[in-house]
Amino acid sequence: MNQVVFSVDEIFPNSHPGNILRGLRTREDLTQAQLAEKIGIRPHHISEMEHGKRPIGRALAKKLATALNASYKLLL
Repeated sequence: MNQVVFSVDEIFPNSHPGNILRGLRTREDLTQAQLAEKIGIRPHHISEMEHGKRPIGRALAKKLATALNASYKLLL
């Protein structure tokens, strides 16, 4: 049986990394403050990333992904 794999962009064409971050955080049942504490940043930075006002760089994506049990590539 052939398995078809789709990228996040194909499934959610209007999504941006902040939406994915919010979804992963919600899946893990974490508040913005809890996630921020886990990775050592200020809570308002999580909010800014989720709203597309702050970019998510590779190093931060890796920290977030570890805390959220996900691939960092989803957040880039």
